[in-house]
Amino acid sequence: MSIKDWDEENRPREKLLQKGAQALTDAELLAIFLRTGVKGKSALDLAQALLKEFGDLRSLLGAKIGRFCQANGLGTVKYVQLQACLELSKRYLSQCLQRGDVMSDPEITRNYLLTAIGGNPQEVFACLFLDSKNRVIRFDEMFFGTVDSANIYPREVMRKALEHNAAAVIFAHNHPSGVAEPSHADITITHRLKEVLEFIDVRVLDHIVIGDGYSVSLAERGLM
Repeated sequence: MSIKDWDEENRPREKLLQKGAQALTDAELLAIFLRTGVKGKSALDLAQALLKEFGDLRSLLGAKIGRFCQANGLGTVKYVQLQACLELSKRYLSQCLQRGDVMSDPEITRNYLLTAIGGNPQEVFACLFLDSKNRVIRFDEMFFGTVDSANIYPREVMRKALEHNAAAVIFAHNHPSGVAEPSHADITITHRLKEVLEFIDVRVLDHIVIGDGYSVSLAERGLM
C-alpha cells in the first residue's frame, strides 16, 4: 500500500505538520527525506529497511559515500542532499552559540556539542571559551586522535585561553564508540587542565563527554 493510501494522520508529512517533527520516529523522518520508495516498498518501508541495514540512524547518517550508495534506494544525489542537511544543522546550532551569547541554557550547549563533534569516527577534543560573564568567545576543536584517544596538551589549551582572553572554559570530547561514560583518563585530564588553568585564573565550568545521541556532564556527576 502506498503512503498516499494511508489515513492522513498517519502519513509522515501530515503527522509532522499536525504534531511537530519531534513526534515522528526516526523512520518517519527519514521517509520524508527520501520522498519516494523503491519497487515494492513505500518510502517508510525503505526507511525502516535502511535503519535495519545500517543498525541505527547514527551509522546511516555517518556512512561514507561508498557504503551509503551501495544501499538500495540511495545514491550520490541522496548522499549530497543528506550532507547538506547535516551541515545546515551544524551551522544552525553554531549560530545559537554566537560570540557574545550568554551561556544560560545548558541544553543548547549540549545540542550544539552533540552536532559539532558527535558521530565523528575519531576522537575530537574541543574548548568553548567564555568571558567573565559566561558569554561565548570562541569554540575551538583543538586536538584530534584515533578511534580510541586524542593527545591533549595543557600548555596549548592555556595558550588558546590567553589568546582569547578567556575567563572560563567548557571542555568537550566525543567517544567514537558511542558510549559517553567518562573514563578514568577523562577525569584525570580534566583535573590536570583545571590545575594548569588556575595559574591564569581561567575557570573550568564543565567537561562534557559526547556519545551516540547523548552526553554526560562531569560537573553534574561531581567529577570536577
